Amino acid sequence: MNEQEMGSVPREARSYQGANAGVVTRLSAGVVDALVVALALAGSYAAWVALVFVLDPRRFSMPDASLLVSVALFLAYLVVYLTVSWWMAGRSLGDHIWGIRVTSRNGDLLGLVRAFVRAVTCAFFPVGLLWCAVDRDRRSFHDLVLRTSVVYDWLPHPSARWGARSD
Repeated sequence: MNEQEMGSVPREARSYQGANAGVVTRLSAGVVDALVVALALAGSYAAWVALVFVLDPRRFSMPDASLLVSVALFLAYLVVYLTVSWWMAGRSLGDHIWGIRVTSRNGDLLGLVRAFVRAVTCAFFPVGLLWCAVDRDRRSFHDLVLRTSVVYDWLPHPSARWGARSD
């Protein structure tokens, strides 16, 4: 990475650029991502209610929001959101805010298949993230199984190191 690329990174953060992210940063990014998905789900519900109202306003009543269906839709939205985010940019909105990027072990962006499998494992086994609190290399269960890394990266676009796709 050259000095011009690093110019946008605060001096205090430069020594962490490329280092593995810890559990607090990852959890914080996860909370942001869960809020984004919850807002998308709420927006979808509002759109559904509006459609039901427009189709038959005289007999309109609020559709029931089943807990089981809501949880299933939340997980489906989360998987799609994380898959597309990690595949296209290596980061979700939460990752971007906290300055981290998901990469393969050699620093490449994830391919579609690996991004999807990682999103599924993160959505259905979120407690696996806590393993990075005890791992000396700060790798979560998901990182160990799928050979991925979560590194600090404040640059807006993947650097040359993160330019290629894997899978």
